[in-house]
Amino acid sequence: MALVPFCLAMSVAAQTPQTTAAAPPAAPAQSASSAPAPAPPASTPANWHYVGVDWTAYLDGYGSLNNNHPANSANDQSNDLYNFDDRTDQFDLAEARITFNRNPNPVGVHADVVFGRANAFLHPDTAKYDDNYLEQAYLSYTPKKTHGSEFDFGQFVTSAGAEVIEAKDNWNYSRSILFSWAIPYYHFGLRTSTPVTKTWTAGVQLVNGWNNTINNEGGPTGAFTSALTLPKYTWSADVYTGPEKSGSLSMYRNLFDTTLLLTTTAKFNAYINVDYGRNHTDASGSLPAADAHWGGAAFAAHEQFTTQQAVAGRIEFLQDKEGFATGVAQTVREGTATYEHKFWKSRFLGRMEYRHDWSNEPFFHKGANGMVDAQSTLSLGMMAILSRGS
Repeated sequence: MALVPFCLAMSVAAQTPQTTAAAPPAAPAQSASSAPAPAPPASTPANWHYVGVDWTAYLDGYGSLNNNHPANSANDQSNDLYNFDDRTDQFDLAEARITFNRNPNPVGVHADVVFGRANAFLHPDTAKYDDNYLEQAYLSYTPKKTHGSEFDFGQFVTSAGAEVIEAKDNWNYSRSILFSWAIPYYHFGLRTSTPVTKTWTAGVQLVNGWNNTINNEGGPTGAFTSALTLPKYTWSADVYTGPEKSGSLSMYRNLFDTTLLLTTTAKFNAYINVDYGRNHTDASGSLPAADAHWGGAAFAAHEQFTTQQAVAGRIEFLQDKEGFATGVAQTVREGTATYEHKFWKSRFLGRMEYRHDWSNEPFFHKGANGMVDAQSTLSLGMMAILSRGS
């Protein structure tokens, strides 16, 4: 909590992206409070409009090869550390989505219905989650004479992170280790955003925790968001803090996330993303108090060298001292290179990607029984935006 006034004070004099927007040429993000989405589409297809609601559809399929060739009996034939495009040595559906949106005037609504591997990661236990196939579903309200303040209630994606769930709105095809393991995907509750100045937007959230709609244990999680957007760079800072509980153990979980997005030219972008988390477990009965810490940093760059072609690269590390984030006490790193080509007025995107992950522990599956300290993957992602006129 001591970080909160520091982050807000820094944002007044610094630079930032927030949940939804990033400085040009950033792409539109998922919602008014989703993480900054840096990828820039050349043009935005028009939405279908029906009974006052705009809607679009999105398809994302991929094929992947892994030099370790993990077997189905080992880890379901998956790329370790991956999330939505994890299946390897085969083709699969990463995501199929239909988005419904009505901008608040003064009341609006937004919903994302999602299928495929994305839904499997968002809702791994369908018996536990009552929001299966929903990524977001919330009502919005913009009071008059508040200069752009917005209140959202329902389920919405987290404000933390430098990437978003939709691959088309990121620079690389695969998501970073930080996005996959260091931060939550979504929350359920109330969030606000208020433009304090022409360049600084601040917000407060009160949610049920991480990746759940019903909080059966623990208590509510609070969040403070700050975003400062300037012509050449954008700076965001998000703090999540609140009590969690698992069985007989009470925990207090803190997360600090910050992203600096640089937009030096119309064609070149870069960002630095830093995450630090701590999960404190109080003493309960005969169990001693314990702390789990995880933290890391990612650097990525993107060059749109023609209207239709772009290249991107990313390097990062995550130090997971107690194994809270990845399940193994380790330090993992990865490097990614991506080539992108746009077709049909940017309604179809193709990406070829090479990625290498490595760890200081034998974490990656090889064959049916082997464990090694690295993996290399080659992926082809194919994304289509379905809208009016497409």
